[in-house]
Amino acid sequence: MTTAWAHRRLRRSARPRPRGVWIASAVGAAAVLVLAVGAWLPVTGFLAGVTATTAGLVPFPVVRVGVVTVLGLVVVLGFLVLAVTRRHAFTAWTAVVLAVLVSLAVTVYPVVTVALASADRAGDVWPIITGLVSRFTSWSSATG
Repeated sequence: MTTAWAHRRLRRSARPRPRGVWIASAVGAAAVLVLAVGAWLPVTGFLAGVTATTAGLVPFPVVRVGVVTVLGLVVVLGFLVLAVTRRHAFTAWTAVVLAVLVSLAVTVYPVVTVALASADRAGDVWPIITGLVSRFTSWSSATG
């Protein structure tokens, strides 16, 4: 024997999701994947390579970028799961848009962080260069 509440719950869960929910979820998953592979990986690889070739003159905060990436991944996956589980296309599209916006923010974060750290370190560059020049000139005058 089922109660009225149980009967209503069974009937509602048997209703199929609208096509718009599936389309929104697929578009969101594809957009997030394209951003991850097409933008985040090349940007972080390039910035890490620049840090390696400049011997740390351009800093790359690995821990902060890693933490933001993991947190962003959790939030994006949460929004995509939310989109798949909705019964209305509008709420699914809203969740997908939020997932893409978070993906964009996670992609831009390493660039902004490296730019700010490089600008902060740029003040330290001039004393290093003048120190190297003075060492070179004193070394060349001592040997010459």
